[in-house]
Amino acid sequence: MKLTEFKVMTFDVVGTLIDFEMGVLNAVRALGGEKAAAASDDQIFEPYKRGRDKFYGRSSFAMKDVYLSLATECGFVKDAATAEAFQLAVLRWPAFSDSVEALARLRKNFRLVAMTNADRTAFSAYSDTLGNPFHDSVTCDETGCAKPNPQFFAFNKGRQSASGFKQSEILHVAQSQHHDIGVAKELGYTTCWIERRQGLKGFGGTPEPKILTKPDFHFSSLKQLADAVDAELAAGVQTASAA
Repeated sequence: MKLTEFKVMTFDVVGTLIDFEMGVLNAVRALGGEKAAAASDDQIFEPYKRGRDKFYGRSSFAMKDVYLSLATECGFVKDAATAEAFQLAVLRWPAFSDSVEALARLRKNFRLVAMTNADRTAFSAYSDTLGNPFHDSVTCDETGCAKPNPQFFAFNKGRQSASGFKQSEILHVAQSQHHDIGVAKELGYTTCWIERRQGLKGFGGTPEPKILTKPDFHFSSLKQLADAVDAELAAGVQTASAA
């Protein structure tokens, strides 16, 4: 199986292309007072995940309640103004250092499609941060559900089919085993796991999967994926020249 055999790459956005873990940690520590500033990553991520489970609505407005939940649990600053500042910071989460350049390279050879649990407002901010590389995008606003719900994938499958692309021509690229890799594999997609936390303990700000799914392709960064595509393309050119 070669990467260059695919025509479409579908991407999880938050966690794969956008570094939400850094965004959450930086915002909580900056806004939550001295106790928050001294908190470990796990001391922030665990109540953050519990808060997100309680307030699972659209990310462009529900995250202030997520902050208030974790701040209450941890004893951090928890006034309304701080919660609103956290909500605004969500729209400014940074891209991983390799995302923009790697996406620009991949766009030359593939149809790039965003598949994100973020709502349309939040995704618009992230897409701008990433240099607006996508040919198409699907958010929770269109699907009415969130990954790992299989209906999210069904919605996008129909959408890409309407543009002339088959499921067999799609490579799903994602960081989250819980939200993406496991369910995509079960649904028959070829998968590429971008293991952003390679070498780190635990699953950080992402829910732990019940089982670890073996992907078809596995890289620790998006740059490695783009490099692998470029290597295949170069090898193809060399083979054609030799023939």
